[in-house]
Amino acid sequence: MVVVIQCKDKVGLVAAITGVIAGQLFNIVSIRENVDTADNLFFARLVLESPVTDAMAPVQNVAGAELLQDMLKAVLPVGAIVRVNPEPHKKIALLVTKEYHCLGDILLRQHFGALGASVVCVIGNHDLLGDICQRFSVPFHHVPFEGKDRVAFESAVLRELEAYAFDYIVLAKFMRILSPDFIDRFPVRMINIHHSFLPAFIGANPYRQAFERGVKLIGATAHFVTNDLDEGPIIAQQIIPVNHTFTAADMMKAGKEIETAVLAKALQLVFDDRVFICNNKTIVFE
Repeated sequence: MVVVIQCKDKVGLVAAITGVIAGQLFNIVSIRENVDTADNLFFARLVLESPVTDAMAPVQNVAGAELLQDMLKAVLPVGAIVRVNPEPHKKIALLVTKEYHCLGDILLRQHFGALGASVVCVIGNHDLLGDICQRFSVPFHHVPFEGKDRVAFESAVLRELEAYAFDYIVLAKFMRILSPDFIDRFPVRMINIHHSFLPAFIGANPYRQAFERGVKLIGATAHFVTNDLDEGPIIAQQIIPVNHTFTAADMMKAGKEIETAVLAKALQLVFDDRVFICNNKTIVFE
């Protein structure tokens, strides 16, 4: 069972939290906490072991989770956010364009039970990736942009999404800028992989930008999507070295490998409830 808490900080919070948990006979397997002193905010992630037997767990864990959540809120500052999640398996919808490497990695991880989530559908503004989705028995919906303005295109995407229940939307190399109206429908629920070590080389063609600048490092960034292009809270980043022998095409090829790795790491952190948002930055309990 995972418990995540976000609230105003005050003296004695950890003692109050652990006291409630001990009172309900849960064992604390791990606890991570952090205080943002600038905003006086407290963040915590706890992993608990249920006191019930395995046979009774499916029934009693649900009731126990609800009771524990209410009891924790009662000892925390007003406005505290508490989530007790005994079944942390998430559901995701993917938006894609033409590039297959991030989508393929996600589908492969799901196939072997290593994703920590289920892909409920894939929506693409080109039909090139429908075949790989079919091979993994994942619904694919082709919503072309041609012949539509942005409002009509996004309305068509939303109609497809309405048929599914999901926790997050993942932009797995979705190469279109979404409108503020679309983004506002899914606050802190959209994750993007950007082919650059942000804040460098924001926007299109970052590998060409990096090549022309003569950089010695390239990278990738996974972040939550906000209305500020490529400036949402960062979840994970990685870099790799390059040199003068790399062409822009070489950088793009190397970059695809790191994009896949960074997105996979970010999704694992989010699915495990290890990521908290504080203003435009994140607290990540790795």
